[in-house]
Amino acid sequence: MSENNKTKWIHVRLSKEDYHTIHKKFEHSMHRKLSDYVRRVLLQKPVVIVSRNVSLDDFMAEMITLRKELSALGNNFNQLVKQLHILGTDPAVLEWLPATEKAQQILLEKTQQIKDKIAKINDQWLQ
Repeated sequence: MSENNKTKWIHVRLSKEDYHTIHKKFEHSMHRKLSDYVRRVLLQKPVVIVSRNVSLDDFMAEMITLRKELSALGNNFNQLVKQLHILGTDPAVLEWLPATEKAQQILLEKTQQIKDKIAKINDQWLQ
């Protein structure tokens, strides 16, 4: 019989608290099956644990949001510029100039927000 065949059973009764404790630890491991995780713990074999950097996760979530906002602003700005090119010397171009300036200001503000967030995270990591 092959050593990989698992034919023997061990039945263990746990309290709810113990089960939840083991299950939480299992969820943070790299194992896909609870039985694999428990087997490794019982046999005192190494268990690989996933660790997350919460501050980096938060930072990335904020950067993703800002990136989406910048992308939308960039698209709007491109549409304004295309409209200005289509209008050429038409007097309606003068109506588009304030909108273009407003979009540019918003774009600059969002860019500054990104720079501020990066500086803040950088300061936190250097402490």
